[in-house]
Amino acid sequence: MYALETKDLSKVYKDFWGRPRVKALNSLSLTVRQGEVFGLLGPNGSGKTTTTKLLLGLIFPTSGSAHVLGKPASDVATKARIGFLPEESYLYRFLNAEETLDFYGRLFKIPKKKRREKIDELIELVGLTDVRKRPLKEYSKGMARRIGLAQALINDPDVIFLDEPTTGLDPIGTREMKNLVIELGRKGKTVLMCSHLLADVEEVCDRIALLVNGNLRKLGEVKELLADKDALQFTVKNPPSDARERVEKLIAEMGGTLGSIENPVETLEELFLDVVRKETRKES
Repeated sequence: MYALETKDLSKVYKDFWGRPRVKALNSLSLTVRQGEVFGLLGPNGSGKTTTTKLLLGLIFPTSGSAHVLGKPASDVATKARIGFLPEESYLYRFLNAEETLDFYGRLFKIPKKKRREKIDELIELVGLTDVRKRPLKEYSKGMARRIGLAQALINDPDVIFLDEPTTGLDPIGTREMKNLVIELGRKGKTVLMCSHLLADVEEVCDRIALLVNGNLRKLGEVKELLADKDALQFTVKNPPSDARERVEKLIAEMGGTLGSIENPVETLEELFLDVVRKETRKES
């Protein structure tokens, strides 16, 4: 059984008179395995949000089918096994973190003792321990994103939908969010992640689907899709001074063409985190 499955899933939005206006999704067929972190990519208007809403059962398809955990997306009982972090979290501004999670825990009828344990666990997990008593109206966008994620996990869901999960987070918060998504996959949770930040998706997702104008254009493992099959890259530690000349000569003898030889570089994220962590250690 797949965690998520669509077959020829299409959605046409109509105008007031019932005439077809926008074809948001066109015959989408894909499967997401249990325990997989799956990325849904595409420019604005590509059909990502429509696909998510169809799988959540918030809207109904024009044709085709959508299944979650082997049940139709409209199945009410299955929704208790789903967690959802929308792009914009709509939370009660006058509640604090504890009260917010307690409210959603009650909606899922979680027993009081277990609910309290889960609240403490999630607040620590998302890094809001120091502000757990502060009203949400005083939260920054990044902090609101964190409590939104905790809310999505309050029912210990089997399938988690994350729509732009790193929006509003600083680089450290983004790194922690990505680590958390990876850890959810390791725990056997199925994660469907929509994002326009390609670096985030590339790092955490097992497979991706690329939508353009409502059509599926690419589907597969991240490494496989990104691999350049016409080139090889080598990293040599402590190369001799004449390494470049010798490599160029060897490749020419083999009938190949040397593209480039350069020093490997770290990502901007790695540099940022390294500098911040070093400064933090100095202050402590």
